[in-house]
Amino acid sequence: MTLTRVVAVVFAIMTAGVVVFQLALALGAPWGSFAMGGAFPGLFPPVMRIAALLQAAFLTFTALVVLSRSGVMLQSWNHLSAWAIWVVVGLGAVALVLNAITPSAGERAIWLPVAALLLACSLTVAIRTRKHPGA
Repeated sequence: MTLTRVVAVVFAIMTAGVVVFQLALALGAPWGSFAMGGAFPGLFPPVMRIAALLQAAFLTFTALVVLSRSGVMLQSWNHLSAWAIWVVVGLGAVALVLNAITPSAGERAIWLPVAALLLACSLTVAIRTRKHPGA
């Protein structure tokens, strides 16, 4: 397995963990202090639970983009993944900054390292596949 594919799988596994966290919030886990800057400690209100579900779906899509671009799966997405990988990288950079400046110390401790690794993985895939998807 190439380095690009290994990094993409790491991205997907870590993203799956974040998706599980978001689904847990949506289902009522009292972990609100570790998300959204800690603005909703404890249980998320109903509208935030819906937001957590939407975020879980979007995160799943980003993992599929990275896996597609790396050649692990969904090669039929090559045209989409050629530009979408850069959207994933950009969103990863935003997530890194937001997790660095969050007022929630718990959120910063958990999600800042995760955001940094996700950004590094997506950027690695983006750079290594600029000319050839799956490279």
